[in-house]
Amino acid sequence: MKLVDRTPPRPAAPVEQPPVAINPVSPVRYPPALLAQGIEGRVLLRLFVDSAGNVITDSTRIAESSGYPALDSAALVGSPELRFSPALLQGRPVSAPFLQPVQFRSARSSSASR
Repeated sequence: MKLVDRTPPRPAAPVEQPPVAINPVSPVRYPPALLAQGIEGRVLLRLFVDSAGNVITDSTRIAESSGYPALDSAALVGSPELRFSPALLQGRPVSAPFLQPVQFRSARSSSASR
């Protein structure tokens, strides 16, 4: 029986270009109750993407909380559906850890701030 190491490998050197999000629409769902109340926030996720641009779900962590558990949870739940182009090192795709912000903003505050 072979044991599988779930620890994501680290690249040998810092990447030249970090992963880039390629989803046309964010898969992260705004919790309806918080949206209705106008509660907003930002969650900073620590993600690990493999050399094909796939999120390694087991490695996803909250690096910085929004202060609202429901927003933090929504960011974590939606993170496996995020799609990325992989990080590049010397022009080659590599796996890499990085930070990804997830913004929760209501349309009301966007129009009110104009």
